[in-house]
Amino acid sequence: MNLVIDYDKFFEVNKQTWNSKTPVHAGSMFYDGDAFAKAALSGVKGARNSLNSYELNAFPNVKGKSLLHLQYHFGQDSLSWAAGGAEVTGVDIIDVAINKENELSASLNIPADFVCCNVLETLQNVLEQFDIIFTSYGVIGWLPDLKPRQK
Repeated sequence: MNLVIDYDKFFEVNKQTWNSKTPVHAGSMFYDGDAFAKAALSGVKGARNSLNSYELNAFPNVKGKSLLHLQYHFGQDSLSWAAGGAEVTGVDIIDVAINKENELSASLNIPADFVCCNVLETLQNVLEQFDIIFTSYGVIGWLPDLKPRQK
């Protein structure tokens, strides 16, 4: 059996799904955005962090490094990397999240850049080079393959 995937349809459904999930996730207790923001505004060292210990152990010192965060969801983890001193650029397909990330970045005074595009089209949308390219658990399963897409 030869399976043919309509990639455009696949990514559109994926985008719509995450567009609907993002506001729910951003307001959920799982992500606890209020506590994240309160800690970030408190100025307590290390308080602006939503990353897991194994992520932090993999990259213990990001200060002064450029970091590309692929499939960042709504930016809370990206801002945690930025709060640790990284110069962060996040890439994700979720267009409804871009305002949330920029608003959160500005309100918490944690600078980061966010690019809305299909992660497989990153090379056409992000021209910089990075010291670290990061993506977390659970994101590769949302991709039908890992080949870059040509526009």
